[in-house]
Amino acid sequence: MIRYLLPATVFVVLVVFLAVGLNRDPTRVPSPLIDKPAPTFALPLLKNPDQTLTHRDLQGEVSLINVWASWCGGCYEEHPILVALARSHQVPIYGLNYKDQRAKAMEWLEEYGDPYAAIAFDENGRVAIDWGVYGAPETFVVDRQGIIRYKHIGPLTAEVVQDTILPLVSRLQDG
Repeated sequence: MIRYLLPATVFVVLVVFLAVGLNRDPTRVPSPLIDKPAPTFALPLLKNPDQTLTHRDLQGEVSLINVWASWCGGCYEEHPILVALARSHQVPIYGLNYKDQRAKAMEWLEEYGDPYAAIAFDENGRVAIDWGVYGAPETFVVDRQGIIRYKHIGPLTAEVVQDTILPLVSRLQDG
């Protein structure tokens, strides 16, 4: 009897794990940084390497941090949405250029537009690791105190911006 029960039990457990996994949203990876201060960093600006962007620059206003690279296919996909959002002036967007080549990133912005208030150049990806980045693109909402309130993995869509990000930004700006 045990000879038949053990494989059946293992099979049922595997089916349950598979069913749970298939019903999860892959863009909703829990982040240990939610409701924690943004990691400390100081990186040169992409366009002006003599200047820096730091974690302190993210304090005082609600902002988005968008991790992107010129080699990133998903970044091409979401870029028109970022450009439109920047034109709306609802929230400043800061870029974290991830494991890229400065010249290629600059060409990319020239060709597709620059929605960013400032762009930090993270050539080796060390700062992105501190932010818990799995890969580009990823977007964070940071409140006035520099606390990370939301993380989106993958390309932003118009629906995510309208239904999730902008309502959160509005609540944080009002509160």
